[in-house]
Amino acid sequence: MVSAKQTDDWDPRGPGALADPTQAYDAMRGTCPVAHSEYLGWSVFRHSDVVAVVEDHASYSSRVSARHPAVPNGYDPPQHGRYRDLVDHYFHPDDVNTFEPLFSSIASELAAELPGDGSEIEFIDRFALTYALQTQRAWLGWPDYFAVALREWVTRQHSATLSGDRQALADVARDFDGVVSRVLAEWRARPSPADDITSRLLREQIDGVPLSDDEIVSILRNWTVGELATMSASVGILVDYLARHPQLQERLRHAPEDLPAAIDEILRIHAPLSSNRRVTTRAVELGGRYIDAGERITISWASANRDEAVFGDPDEYRPHENAPHNLLYGRGIHDCPGAPLARLELRVAIAELLAATRQIALSLDTPPVVAAYPASGFRTLPVHIFR
Repeated sequence: MVSAKQTDDWDPRGPGALADPTQAYDAMRGTCPVAHSEYLGWSVFRHSDVVAVVEDHASYSSRVSARHPAVPNGYDPPQHGRYRDLVDHYFHPDDVNTFEPLFSSIASELAAELPGDGSEIEFIDRFALTYALQTQRAWLGWPDYFAVALREWVTRQHSATLSGDRQALADVARDFDGVVSRVLAEWRARPSPADDITSRLLREQIDGVPLSDDEIVSILRNWTVGELATMSASVGILVDYLARHPQLQERLRHAPEDLPAAIDEILRIHAPLSSNRRVTTRAVELGGRYIDAGERITISWASANRDEAVFGDPDEYRPHENAPHNLLYGRGIHDCPGAPLARLELRVAIAELLAATRQIALSLDTPPVVAAYPASGFRTLPVHIFR
């Protein structure tokens, strides 16, 4: 075992890493697969090491924040299991699939509003973010003002992230929790009970005890902020990839039944979620590095899903061969409970876009702007639409 000094092995906020995160992760995976930085603690880049961490919740705790625990994935067993069982009921495929007509209508209307004459448009704001906002609001049954407030929140979040201002990030998070609390107050003031998702959540109990407001806000934060960021990023990544691979784009346009496998594979190649966090509960050895108890661990999904030891050429498109090892929705007890909803939203969005267009092409004049860590995907994505 090599005893590692806690000096920086890399700079995740350096110009190179911010300009091309995928290339930076690929390089680290090959040269320093478990690397320390002041910003992220210990980053874990290899597929095997990431799987080892997420499947050993006794050594790597998900309770990374005592002040703001995320429900349920910020909990460890046995507490995690009780909350996870509660959350899983909201994502049963039969229930989720009832939203397909509504999501299709949203995507169809947004696609129809895009100019089809080949003029340049900014796709993230015009479609990806708007679609994510509208589908999440529709699923929750929330009022229109929530989508407006959340769009403003996204702008503030981007600015705070780019500046690295931790106080600004904390202020943005607090303000968003205030918006959620406003929604909950409105729901509680309703004269008669309803059966929408938010009303059901307000009636939930754990071991006979009603959920606290902090727990409800945490769950809804994950279902809104967390889902919004990854959904918007995912749609942008998919459109960028299909624009760069016109033959695949055309093939999927005529074979929408292949979209689920294609979407998972494209998002393996370019991850919409960069990482998650853990903290060590004891001293461990990982990738030849000795790590003390109480150390921060950053598991890099974006790197693990491109590990050459598992996938060969990480950029080679092989959806069926790579599916068994794809960590897109995580692994172990903390895998993504909302995967059925996310898969439906993504399939519908891309199917409606392809059906409404003859070609989607990248701009030759305006390059995309890559999103800054911890976000992934693109902040802006200029494209041309042809009908």
